[in-house]
Amino acid sequence: MDMASGSSFLTVAEVAAQMRVSKMTVYRLVHAGELEAVRVGRSFRVPEAAVEQYLSRSFFEAG
Repeated sequence: MDMASGSSFLTVAEVAAQMRVSKMTVYRLVHAGELEAVRVGRSFRVPEAAVEQYLSRSFFEAG
């Protein structure tokens, strides 16, 4: 994915809240390569666009 400069990043907790899942689920998605993330120190940041892409992919797979 091409990450534009200035894209906003979400914490794992913010992604979990937005997707209505646990933080562990978000970590699993990141480690499985299903959700793009950037490592910052010991934590991850997820680009907002990556969350939108994941949700749209999931929606079409489920529908």
